[in-house]
Amino acid sequence: QVQLVESGGGLVQAGGSLRLSCTASGRAFDTYDLGWFLQAPGKERDFVATINFGDGRRTAYADSAKGRFTISRNNAKDTVYLQMNSLKPGDTGVYYCAAKGWGRSNYEYWGQGTQVTVSS
Repeated sequence: QVQLVESGGGLVQAGGSLRLSCTASGRAFDTYDLGWFLQAPGKERDFVATINFGDGRRTAYADSAKGRFTISRNNAKDTVYLQMNSLKPGDTGVYYCAAKGWGRSNYEYWGQGTQVTVSS
């Protein structure tokens, strides 16, 4: 079992930056692939970024996040980050982190989410 807690959300002007953090409790954090997802108002939850288990050398991003967002992990701190730069109003919503065990197809564990609001 893994419990995930996000933090770092808030209100920011367009063009600004935020860094989201997600800290896990439980065991074997470094054996989990990790991801960030966004649920915009009135929309379904969408993929933003993912990072592989272990050394975190493999990452992938939604087209909307490429070049602006960076996902990273610190296994010593059981934490995954999402650095968000050049924020746009369309980035507004609740950001969730998620974890899945190595080889799993679907994300198994989810945090409660953190609100990000980007004003124009």
